[in-house]
Amino acid sequence: MTMEDVFQKIATSLYEGEDKEVAGLVQQALDNGIPPQEILSAGLIVGMDRVGKDFKTGVLFVPEVLRTARAMNAGMGVLRPLLVQSGSGFSSDKCLIGTVKGDLHDIGKNLVKMLLEGSGFEMVDLGTDVSPEAFVAAIRKHQPKLLALSAMLTTTMVFMKTIIEAVTTAGLRDSVKVMIGGAPVTADFAAQIGADAYAPDAASAVDVARTLVGLGKK
Repeated sequence: MTMEDVFQKIATSLYEGEDKEVAGLVQQALDNGIPPQEILSAGLIVGMDRVGKDFKTGVLFVPEVLRTARAMNAGMGVLRPLLVQSGSGFSSDKCLIGTVKGDLHDIGKNLVKMLLEGSGFEMVDLGTDVSPEAFVAAIRKHQPKLLALSAMLTTTMVFMKTIIEAVTTAGLRDSVKVMIGGAPVTADFAAQIGADAYAPDAASAVDVARTLVGLGKK
């Protein structure tokens, strides 16, 4: 089996949501001397690119995407320690994500997290009901290139502005791009509160995020 065959098999197994198969294939590729970064970019990310495109066009639906998330996480469980250890640059594009204060919704956030991780971002997930102070502290600690804010309620989306103001007051705004999303959120609202971008859905969030950090559309 050629290296290209190995990568294709990893990508296909990921797309089909075969988590144990993906983990085994990744380990097999490592055992055969294939560098971790190549397995990530030519195998896992290729598979996730297909997932993202098919989710965006309605070929795949949320339950199927969540299965691919498990498969992606299984593969990354094997790869991540080696990527960090090798200094491959895996951590260079870090994204901090969370649902704002007062909001406990996380399905959309989790989909965005999974698709961004599949696109090569290192994700730091603060969970739900996250205060402005917690976002500021996490930016100081993790120094992400991107901050992704989620809100599913009109009563909680106002906290996005509060968070951006808190980040600005802390002197951190110039160091991080801010992307927002969620059911009640619009591009006009993003512009009004000083966010850098708005993503209408999880699949679009990948293109938006990559553009914000200077990678362009994938």
